Amino acid sequence: MMMTDKEAVPGDNAGRAEAIRDMFSAIAPRYDFLNRLLSLGIDRGWRRTLARMALNKETRAILDVACGTGDVSLELRRKVPEARIVGLDFSPAMLELAQAKIEKAEADIELVAASAEELPFAAAEFDLLTIAFGIRNVVDKKKALAEFNRVLKRDGRLAILEFSQPDYTWLRALYNFYFFKILPFIGGLFARRSAYQYLPDSVAKFPPRDEFVNWLKAAGFKRCRYHSLTCGIATLYLAEKVES
Repeated sequence: MMMTDKEAVPGDNAGRAEAIRDMFSAIAPRYDFLNRLLSLGIDRGWRRTLARMALNKETRAILDVACGTGDVSLELRRKVPEARIVGLDFSPAMLELAQAKIEKAEADIELVAASAEELPFAAAEFDLLTIAFGIRNVVDKKKALAEFNRVLKRDGRLAILEFSQPDYTWLRALYNFYFFKILPFIGGLFARRSAYQYLPDSVAKFPPRDEFVNWLKAAGFKRCRYHSLTCGIATLYLAEKVES
């Protein structure tokens, strides 16, 4: 029997966080393979777009939250070989896989196990904070956004890449059929099926773009905007910490 989102993830915050961490740890060995399969490889292009649009020549210190197996961290490293890059994730299993990829690439990237709601860094430590396909898995999203603002330097930048509903009605119907019916079935052939039921459920519950932009503003960010990617299947949110 398929586990529903409510059954997979408890209602209290501590229980939800632990369940989500355990779920991602369980699917970690197949995570990269299924990402490529289920997105038809498009996810690589989205990550490259994030790096291209988020970086500038002043970037010296980067925090990649919910770094998973390290794809965004490694993409950033390729583009800014001299910058300090820290990858952070709450799943030790994901970090183990990230470490293996980082060593294979001979890349200089620090890895830290911690949650997005309680970042173990000083205030104003980073020029750029990125999080790709991770903010919807954070239990207390508004607390995390406040933490993102805290650890960024003045004029620091935030880049959030996340799934969203397609821009066109005709595509939305096809997308939702694939996302809610086909994706959990395919994912269940290779990993825990409940995890790939959780994915579309978590995307459906994520706030609409304009509402999420308001969350960014409430957390203290300015110049908040978003860019639709692949007809809206993914959205890149960009914001800056501008102190008055």
